Amino acid sequence: MYPILEIHDLSKTYKKRKSKEMIEAVKGINLTVHKGETVGLLGPNGAGKTTFIKMMCGLLIPSRGEVLINGISIHKKRLLALNHISVVLEGNRNLYWRLTVKENLEYFAGNRGMSKKSVQDKITELLDMFHLTEKAHEMVNSLSRGMQQKVSIAVALLADTDIIFLDEPTLGLDVETSYEIRNILRDIAKKEGKTILMSSHDMPVVQDLCERVVIINKGKVVADERVDHLLSLFESKAYAFTILSPLHENQMKEISVNFMMNTANDEQGNQILNFTIADGHELYAIVDHLEKYGVTIEKIDRTIVDFEQAFINIVKGDGVRETAASL
Repeated sequence: MYPILEIHDLSKTYKKRKSKEMIEAVKGINLTVHKGETVGLLGPNGAGKTTFIKMMCGLLIPSRGEVLINGISIHKKRLLALNHISVVLEGNRNLYWRLTVKENLEYFAGNRGMSKKSVQDKITELLDMFHLTEKAHEMVNSLSRGMQQKVSIAVALLADTDIIFLDEPTLGLDVETSYEIRNILRDIAKKEGKTILMSSHDMPVVQDLCERVVIINKGKVVADERVDHLLSLFESKAYAFTILSPLHENQMKEISVNFMMNTANDEQGNQILNFTIADGHELYAIVDHLEKYGVTIEKIDRTIVDFEQAFINIVKGDGVRETAASL
């Protein structure tokens, strides 16, 4: 595989509104993506992810650094670079609502320099792939949110670009439509070798579709790993304590200061305390804390951390290297 997307020292500094203070939203990000990779871009709100995405797509000019798509600078040769990328932004900004489904596909094909006649077979193929054939002559504004998203992704695929960027592709969709879109994207990545970059807050979708994940926090990349490797960093260090009497609020606050913890309840209503720990000594320290509170521990189970919990652990630890070093 060769690099199809290269990001070098990408930074963006803003002047704060009604103030002389400068804010560095993105801080020297470096990233390389190879042909055929499916990469998830994650980050909490306010982490700089949206600013990074806009610069990557050529919608914002960086304060420093550059983005190369197939070796072409998207900020120096924007139109040439954009010929290699298709973007589906979050929301309903990707389509013309007063055109039909087919008219939208024909219109955006024309924007890419393709003649109406030459794309008819491809349009028919995409309508069939997304189960939109019966909706081909309906106005986009009459379609459901899920149908509109299908049309947006179909438009992106019509251009047959090297890179497809999807911003929250399953946001607001029902379960059935979400699974349908996921299956289509998986087939495209596998059969056609497309490079897909996907931003999402839906952790199961990222875990299902992406082989690699990049997590951005506080304007910088804090993790860039394969999904299975991120999970393996935490799975052997996660424990669930089932206790017979629940902790009081002040006890919860105290123990949360000292340990990485979240809570749940089992079917019998017993409180379960889920901990991710650094080492065996921390496990004994947790037991000491609970005994100090007079809590009866019914059982302790080693658990498997899901992808969402791994993401939270990394963000709280401000980086996979810092977090992994303590495990």
